[in-house]
Amino acid sequence: MLLSIIATIVLQEMSARLGVISQKGLSQIIRTEIKNPVIKGLTIVLILSAIVIGNAAYEAGNITGGILGLQTIIGNLNMEIGGFSMNILSVIIGLIAFTLLYIGNYKLLEKVLVGLVILMSLAFLITAMITKPDISEIFKGIFIPKISDNSLLVIIGLIGTTVVPYNLFLHASLVKEKWHKTSDLKYARKDTIIAIVLGGLVSMCIIISATAIQSQDINTASDLAKGLEPLFGRFAKYFLAIGLFAAGITSAITAPLAAAYVASGCLGWSSNLKSKKFRAVWMFILLLGVVFSSLGIKPIDIIKFAQVANGILLPVIVGFLVWIMNKQSVLGIHKNNIKQNIFGIIILGITILLSIATLSKVFQLNIF
Repeated sequence: MLLSIIATIVLQEMSARLGVISQKGLSQIIRTEIKNPVIKGLTIVLILSAIVIGNAAYEAGNITGGILGLQTIIGNLNMEIGGFSMNILSVIIGLIAFTLLYIGNYKLLEKVLVGLVILMSLAFLITAMITKPDISEIFKGIFIPKISDNSLLVIIGLIGTTVVPYNLFLHASLVKEKWHKTSDLKYARKDTIIAIVLGGLVSMCIIISATAIQSQDINTASDLAKGLEPLFGRFAKYFLAIGLFAAGITSAITAPLAAAYVASGCLGWSSNLKSKKFRAVWMFILLLGVVFSSLGIKPIDIIKFAQVANGILLPVIVGFLVWIMNKQSVLGIHKNNIKQNIFGIIILGITILLSIATLSKVFQLNIF
């Protein structure tokens, strides 16, 4: 997690700087800066397939996360339709996300997301504190990590949920909605660092909470919340459930939004929150997420594709980002300095290794 947080801060700072200075999204700049039509076409296809289709798969997981939080408190709410068992909670979460996105007001969206993130952070922090962890062991684990033979996929998952390609696109697109002047750059940096560190601490709190349960019968996040109850009281269960719900809702909003920004930038559409094409993309992603999660369909094949695509895409996008951040024609005096380039190249190397490890596991190549 420490590695993930540092890597994300470096990359998201570049993405924020790009958005504030150029007042364009990352996909817009990639489309305009790549001059070779063949390379441009292949790049756009790769980005669209990985981000848009991949986000549709992940959206099902996001909505399911929110469902697990609600189910822990109120139980299952299923309805039989034509031989299918539809989960009503997924429809409710989908409608909440739809309403907030359809209103198309950035300031409202920002306030809702900030409120949910604060709620999620407090819920997971309190849950971790209730379990009374060994602080010395936590710091030892942060700075002296241990890697067992069967933990590679878990490590890839942890890094992958923090350093994700679509966040680089989303961040560059959203900062230009909030900040418009070069003087705003310091505020964008501060905002970025606080958000990423907070997100990393939330992830650490979830890991700490999970280690408090010795049972092996933990198959879902809902089982984790229920497993805390006999050990630490019913309040532990409720705090974790609220955190899961808030986490699910925030991701259910941001994943379709990111896909819409990426598609608009790649295809040269307007990235106005209220434009028809922009709305059509996020509606498509949200609808697929609701359908997969409400019908209980496990989109394993799509998620495998998303893993492979994102495994290939992450180093490609990091490479493009580092390349663009060195273009004076785009950023002027705000292009990368030597220190930023060193960090960027190191992270690029790590993402390449992560990409190879992901492909190795998915295709059972036994490279690692």
